[in-house]
Amino acid sequence: MRLKKLLLINFKNIQQADISLSDGINCFVGDNGAGKTNVLDAIYYLSMSKSALTMTDGQSVHHGEEFFVTEGSYLTDDDRAELVNCSFSRRGGKVLKRNGKEYERLADHVGCFPVVIVSPQDSELITDAAEERRRYLNSFISQIDRAYLQSMMRYNAVLAERNRFLKTSSDESMLQIYDMQLEEHATRVYEVRRRIIEQMQPLVAEYYKVLADDREQVEMTYRSELAEMPMSDLLLRSRERDIVNQFTTSGVHRDDVVFRIGGYPLRKYGSQGQQKSFLIALKLAQYRLVAEAIGEKPILLLDDLFDKLDMGRVEKLLSLISGDDFGQICITDCNKVRLEGILGRAGRDYSLFMVEGGDVKR
Repeated sequence: MRLKKLLLINFKNIQQADISLSDGINCFVGDNGAGKTNVLDAIYYLSMSKSALTMTDGQSVHHGEEFFVTEGSYLTDDDRAELVNCSFSRRGGKVLKRNGKEYERLADHVGCFPVVIVSPQDSELITDAAEERRRYLNSFISQIDRAYLQSMMRYNAVLAERNRFLKTSSDESMLQIYDMQLEEHATRVYEVRRRIIEQMQPLVAEYYKVLADDREQVEMTYRSELAEMPMSDLLLRSRERDIVNQFTTSGVHRDDVVFRIGGYPLRKYGSQGQQKSFLIALKLAQYRLVAEAIGEKPILLLDDLFDKLDMGRVEKLLSLISGDDFGQICITDCNKVRLEGILGRAGRDYSLFMVEGGDVKR
């Protein structure tokens, strides 16, 4: 998948930009706050119909304006032209179109234009609560498994209904109906997550070894109550607790992914460089699985490339993604000389864009 042209109007601090990208590496350079990350977020937005950051659509509208427009002209790996247009207005809401035809459901777009982003915010996957890791898993798997996305959406809807019901009633017959619905969707969510983590584990270890040149072994494991017993039994076991607490205390909405280095928790025992290398290895493993599942190379977005990485690890990363397994890449950095130097040593052709005050120039 290659993004040939990106058009932005009133997107965050970018009032207007018309960017023609190369098929290989595209570098966006500028000071902090200039708008580099916003360019990458616009690309992510066109693929996922939402920001990669914890921002509402309204917060993505340029200050003082009423709407924004993002539009991307794509070329697939088999040379099919595609046009994606996503607009949002404060009064009319969001409209997403593919080749001029509006989607009835935004979820139908997820996975059609695959993207993987590496950013400083990824550190939250290690430092924050399990909810952040579940959100990452859901976003990733939704790009390659439409049925998973539907199961997850339906599970969350039933879960919300059950929790509302628990606040006002403990009627057993009604709870049994909710439990049957939850079990159906939870079982599929659990099985898909378990399989994906099993596939990712050796890939993460492989990429980490190359990036970190580290003898420490890294691993990721999936922790779920459904590994102990079926969802129906979990809900029965926690029935009294649910009624007392007035919300559902067991299920896949409590799952977690555990990261370790040398057998110990990565959060506690991993250095900043080790944690960053692990996160990049995680995203490269994601990239590989998405490419294999869809048959289309995702666009790789590397935001603030040098964040917590020394030059040696950056060079190893660029060497890794320079192979045929990777396609179009977009990189941001605040140091033009540093980025040009390392790309020059890697022997890769690239396009350079200067970003200043929301203005993007090649």
